[in-house]
Amino acid sequence: MAPGMETAAGPAQTEHIDMRWKRTIQLLDVHCEGEIGKVAIGGVPKIPGNTIAEQLHHINTVDDSLRRFLCLEPRAAATGSVNLLVPAKRPEADAGFIILQADQAHASSGSNSICVTTALLESGIVEMKEPETVVVLDTAAGLVKATATCRDGRCEKVRLTMVPSFVQELDVEIDTPHWGRVRFDISYGGIFYALVDVDQIGTKIEKANARALVDAGMALKDLINTSMKVVHPEIPEISGVAYVMFRDRDPDGLVRTATTMWPGRVDRSPCGTGNSANLATLHARGLAKVGDTFRSRSIIGSEFEVGLEAETVVAGRKAIIPTITGRGWTFGLHQVALDPTDPLANGFAMTDTWGPQAGEIR
Repeated sequence: MAPGMETAAGPAQTEHIDMRWKRTIQLLDVHCEGEIGKVAIGGVPKIPGNTIAEQLHHINTVDDSLRRFLCLEPRAAATGSVNLLVPAKRPEADAGFIILQADQAHASSGSNSICVTTALLESGIVEMKEPETVVVLDTAAGLVKATATCRDGRCEKVRLTMVPSFVQELDVEIDTPHWGRVRFDISYGGIFYALVDVDQIGTKIEKANARALVDAGMALKDLINTSMKVVHPEIPEISGVAYVMFRDRDPDGLVRTATTMWPGRVDRSPCGTGNSANLATLHARGLAKVGDTFRSRSIIGSEFEVGLEAETVVAGRKAIIPTITGRGWTFGLHQVALDPTDPLANGFAMTDTWGPQAGEIR
């Protein structure tokens, strides 16, 4: 309970607790199409680095205590992300942010970009202008342009112009102990994905199959990262396959996706960076062209609109500029604190909730 809050008996006497706390951070609760993307709007410490990519690298390789504090038990849960608002490093950007998850800090995310944009506008950190406000976000993967449709003080939807996406390699094959030979694409949509047609693992993208999808995704990710190395040609801080995304087609023609994440969960949204990566594969195969749009559906039935805005080049490699459109909602505001005497300051994950992948605490 923060200072100044009152109970039925009168003002709460909490000043002594605040003096004992080593760290306090204020979080605005937001979700995008079902995927939680809390936004740290106050108390974020200064993170070393001249770019957002360098700050990401610092969190992942030098000091991960803030990520563990915000993403692991007992102060948090591994469901969803926490987005650190940081000062933009590029002058054309309105704000910078870094995505924290249970495994590590990540460079880019469509659902989290929508959560951050919604938080910035509805909290008043960035002035909302109706009927449309443009917010430029500085991320480790580059600039993301967010065009928000606004009415009556609410951010109704956000259209993201994503960073350039490109195919690393199509139709890669790997031998697995459970499913035989599995074919997949390696593609970049702000982070690297292995994109796998779900029928190869003998299941469907449905809520009832979430655990089976996660088990398969975690196993495939480990096999793929062991057998091949991928590094962004211009941003060395972005390397390795971050996620396995399963894909399928629904009877109505919509793409259905399930991005699997450590320590054992499925993205509740359709996944913006994953769909950007998938769109790059469609373009490379001649199945999508500039001006095309389609809808992508998540495991819970929520949807994004995915568009191909332009063609471009990344380090001599053909690439595209995708767009992702979705909705975010704020649903709470809270403060998380750390008592310096807490023996569980580093956080933990348990296999009773997240399965065997949680056995390795990161």
